[in-house]
Amino acid sequence: MSWPRRLLRSRALQKSVGIIGAEYLRLVWKTSSFVVQPHDIYEQAARDNPIILAMWHGQHFLLPFVKRAEHRVKVLISRHRDGEMNAIAAEWLGVETIRGSGNLGSCFVGKGGVSSFHEMLRALDQGYNLALTADVPKVARVAGLGIIKLASVSGRPIYPLAVASRRRIELDTWDRTVINLPFTRAAAVAGEPVCVSAEADGAMLEEARCRLQASLDSATARAYSVVDRPAAEARHA
Repeated sequence: MSWPRRLLRSRALQKSVGIIGAEYLRLVWKTSSFVVQPHDIYEQAARDNPIILAMWHGQHFLLPFVKRAEHRVKVLISRHRDGEMNAIAAEWLGVETIRGSGNLGSCFVGKGGVSSFHEMLRALDQGYNLALTADVPKVARVAGLGIIKLASVSGRPIYPLAVASRRRIELDTWDRTVINLPFTRAAAVAGEPVCVSAEADGAMLEEARCRLQASLDSATARAYSVVDRPAAEARHA
């Protein structure tokens, strides 16, 4: 194994990067003005708790700051090397983690999908809210069936969520990763919740998947509309 690869797999380096990343995100949060929409979303979600939070991959970095102190939240993070640093950052910011894949496709078992799926069900049963990205692996902005099946089996509603900031860097990656910058205006926008029947067949699961994708797209467009418009307009949105 080459020394760069050994370095990247070093637990000490991964922990350092994870903590630095977490504290950078804390800086972004503390120096930004946040708008939350709808205005009563916390009250609405409390009536449905526990819930499943769905995000697009690459737009999830500020999620730990959306939760309130009383919220119990676990987040699904992959077992990949990058996932290890994300997990360290999430736990540093007070969010518990579940390691594995939300994909229920052909690689489901090999990526720890079966065990993580059951762990997510247990977390919901214990009253944890659960957060995970909705994208098909390596296909940005296309919702997969994994999160839909989780909602069907658990009986919990999916709340689509988009977080955006006016000052940002958009990377040319498969997931269009956004690096939020400090001293900015930001918005957290929840889309229309998606409920999935426990009796849903293949056609009903696909219909729910399309609803989730449309709701996430709408929330994302709304979030960017709020942060990118002139400040005076945003305050009255």
